[in-house]
Amino acid sequence: MVKLTVRDQESIQEAVRRFRKLVERSGIKKEMRKREFFEKPSETRRRARLRAERRTKRNRLLGV
Repeated sequence: MVKLTVRDQESIQEAVRRFRKLVERSGIKKEMRKREFFEKPSETRRRARLRAERRTKRNRLLGV
């Protein structure tokens, strides 16, 4: 859970900006997008396999 305490002499805009950064860093936004729609387990595995293939191809091209 993200908690934010507003500092003394801090404007609302600054507090909102800090809150957005906290939410982004905690991964809540990413998790919400991931859970927005149901994804079949086979699709999850397919997505992971394709991501791994792209990663190995990129590493092979870069010589890592």
